[in-house]
Amino acid sequence: MIANAIILIAGIACLIVGFVTTWLTSLVINLVWHRSLIVAVAFLLFFGSIEVLFLSSYCMKIPNGGWLPIVLSMVFMVVMYVWHYGSRKKYFFDMHSKVSMRGILTLGPGLGIVRVPGMGLIYTELATGVPASFTHFLTNLPAFYQVVVFVCIKTVPVPSVPQAERYLIGRIGPKSYRLYRCIVRHGYKDVYSHEINFENELVMSIAEFIQLEAEGCSGNLDGSADGRMAVVRTSGKFGTRLRMSESAGVEESDSNNLPGALTVSSSKSPTLKKLQAMYEQESPELNNTRRRIKFEVLNTIYRDPRVKEELMELVEAKRAGVAYVIGHSHVKAKWNSSFVKKFAVNLYSFLRKNCRSPAVGLNIPQTSLIKVGMNYHV
Repeated sequence: MIANAIILIAGIACLIVGFVTTWLTSLVINLVWHRSLIVAVAFLLFFGSIEVLFLSSYCMKIPNGGWLPIVLSMVFMVVMYVWHYGSRKKYFFDMHSKVSMRGILTLGPGLGIVRVPGMGLIYTELATGVPASFTHFLTNLPAFYQVVVFVCIKTVPVPSVPQAERYLIGRIGPKSYRLYRCIVRHGYKDVYSHEINFENELVMSIAEFIQLEAEGCSGNLDGSADGRMAVVRTSGKFGTRLRMSESAGVEESDSNNLPGALTVSSSKSPTLKKLQAMYEQESPELNNTRRRIKFEVLNTIYRDPRVKEELMELVEAKRAGVAYVIGHSHVKAKWNSSFVKKFAVNLYSFLRKNCRSPAVGLNIPQTSLIKVGMNYHV
């Protein structure tokens, strides 16, 4: 019975596809090939009638067990529509709730908070603006890292994106704010693997962007609210701003700097270093893979001394540690919503809760993960 039902639903699907193809071909005959409307209608009636006869013969077998795959296909269609509907509602809520850059710029270089050593990577689906999860975090805990990078992962409509064109880097606000934006672009055939070297590539890309920005618009003190972005790692000078080397141990010592490099001391207190070492002992295999790369600022002469200062602060933030901030959203329907909307939103929330979390999909280390919980009333 199950085999007959599968054959039945496959036949119905093929016949429906054939009928739709016939209907579209009739439109091509009239609109593209500029044939007479009578020829298009005759083509549709002749081949369409044959397909309708075969389709009706298949439909007569539905009461004998063919209804089961049809019901299953309807269930899958409802699930896909609810997922699409909930994702759109959540995205529009993020767009409506994002923080205006004018409000960010009025806070000053300190952003009205305490800047602590380290680099914070804030994952967001927005390619512009500041996500609401960032302000939600600062409202409850007014302290954040000295370097902030808003990371957005996008799939572009091309098969594959070359590695040299994958990172799109931009700046948010003036240079003194140390706010950056990174859009990681992938093709629909690329397999995304958030490996450990993502942090290193991101730091090198930001360093390249800082130098390219200084060469293109030197003397610009204020920057822009949400400036233009640039594809980095395409320059032939890539890799000359910072130098990467293998670190021998977990703790990086300032005494083993490479020749021709500036000394960048860590801004962490001894107590904080001790607590971090105790915390990282819980997962030594992760610690050994994440702490091998050491960055050095080359002792070169720049036309703008602020470039070297910004590079040294970037290396200092990377040495202090990288934290990943992801919004942990709970989507809920408004109290005055209709029953159909409440059902769709609640089903979407159930599906999100039982699906793979973004932290798992991005392969983010749990020891560096910070989740910001938010309620989305759509």
